[in-house]
Amino acid sequence: MIDHVSLNVSNLEKSRDFYREALKPLGYTVVLDIADIESWGLGIKGCSIGENNETRLWLSGDDAVAKCHIAFCAKSEEEVKSFHEAGIKAGGKDNGAPGPRPDYGEHYYGAFVIDPDGNNIEVVFRG
Repeated sequence: MIDHVSLNVSNLEKSRDFYREALKPLGYTVVLDIADIESWGLGIKGCSIGENNETRLWLSGDDAVAKCHIAFCAKSEEEVKSFHEAGIKAGGKDNGAPGPRPDYGEHYYGAFVIDPDGNNIEVVFRG
């Protein structure tokens, strides 16, 4: 089981704003902000996003990035739809509208949004 994921991003503030808005329907918020991390005096930049004050997604950088795919769990089809809408509104690009994905599983319902660095972000409800 994965506890959290870290992404290198090309523009930390832009990515923080995107994920803050796109994952809001899942109950995610900014746990540690850029200024918090910089105040540690370690010479790193970053922020974290999560639920219940626990980091689930760590963003670091202002650097070159490699593309990846991350899937977050939703508690309902409505959360999947809300994520997709919020992700597009936050500046993401549609990469698959909310809907059933029978090729992925009998009760698989998902949606996909491309983030500001080209990562494929998915939210899935497994009924």
